[in-house]
Amino acid sequence: MWMRALSAVCLGGMAVSAWAGAGAGTSVLPPPRHGGVYVVAHRGAHEGIPENSLPACQKAIELGVDFIEVDARQTRDGHFVNVHNSDVDAYAQGAAGAVRDLTLAELKALDIGARVGPEWAGTRIPTVDEILALCKGKVGIYLDFKEGSWEALLALVKQHGMERQVLWYAPGWKLKKIREACPECILMPDPGPEANLKPLLEEFHPKVVAAVWKHYSESFVKACHEAGAIVLVDERDPSCWEQALAWRSDGIQTDHPAELVALLKQRGQTQ
Repeated sequence: MWMRALSAVCLGGMAVSAWAGAGAGTSVLPPPRHGGVYVVAHRGAHEGIPENSLPACQKAIELGVDFIEVDARQTRDGHFVNVHNSDVDAYAQGAAGAVRDLTLAELKALDIGARVGPEWAGTRIPTVDEILALCKGKVGIYLDFKEGSWEALLALVKQHGMERQVLWYAPGWKLKKIREACPECILMPDPGPEANLKPLLEEFHPKVVAAVWKHYSESFVKACHEAGAIVLVDERDPSCWEQALAWRSDGIQTDHPAELVALLKQRGQTQ
């Protein structure tokens, strides 16, 4: 199984610079840093920190996560920003409008930190360019491609030389385009319901498969492993973790990365 091969190379406790060795010719991901399971920080490490922000990404790096989930949306003037929602209404007092209808300057004028706490006042929406610059060589990117030109986003990833550091989560038609234009890029398709898993595995032959908890099962994991793929599951909440680990999940995406890292370290010490 692919994850076992990775774990045999090196187990947890890796330095934050693990991704520095993942060059363009590398065919697999670096091994997980904690207990043989990848930790994905959903919207960064945002407990008490503005989500999707540079400080949330920096905190995730300091925690030693394996991947930071980034939500890529394109602005009216062609820039990519890290914003989860399709509009900005919930991010700043008095803010309104769809991300795609606003310019980068208009988005950068928003204070997304004040609503979290006075210590974060003045925090701005980051561009994907800023995120990539911060994360290169330090942590992987779980790139949730929400909206925009796949050609432009791929060009940005290539500009940073991060083709082997980014996992692409996107609709199937976009993944096909990206695969054609960038064979070295790492696709991460999500089948949705398990009934779609077999045809997805046959079509993409992926190294990594994404899943959400409501469609997840032990048989889902087994099918992926038999096809030579690892699975990163988006959990519902921390109560899912023990079940995910029992099913031999390869990675967990969570809003609580510090707690998950601590659990994996504890398990590693007792096993």
